[in-house]
Amino acid sequence: MSEQVHNRLAVVRAERKVSRQSLAEAVGAHYQTIGYIERGQYNPSLDLALKIGKFFDLPVEALFSLEPFRPLTDEVYGRKS
Repeated sequence: MSEQVHNRLAVVRAERKVSRQSLAEAVGAHYQTIGYIERGQYNPSLDLALKIGKFFDLPVEALFSLEPFRPLTDEVYGRKS
């Protein structure tokens, strides 16, 4: 069984005002796949993760991680975990 890949996809999508459908069309995936990834029910392939990173002009590690992400408020306001 593969390890869960944590992601910030929903947060970035909302921030950039991009729908699941628009993102899916841009990266060649089904919109439901984007939802499964966001909910942690599906790990993206390396190819798909790289395409998503390129779409948002972000490094893949800004979107996906093997470790849970710290809350953004902690990162922005400097709270230590």
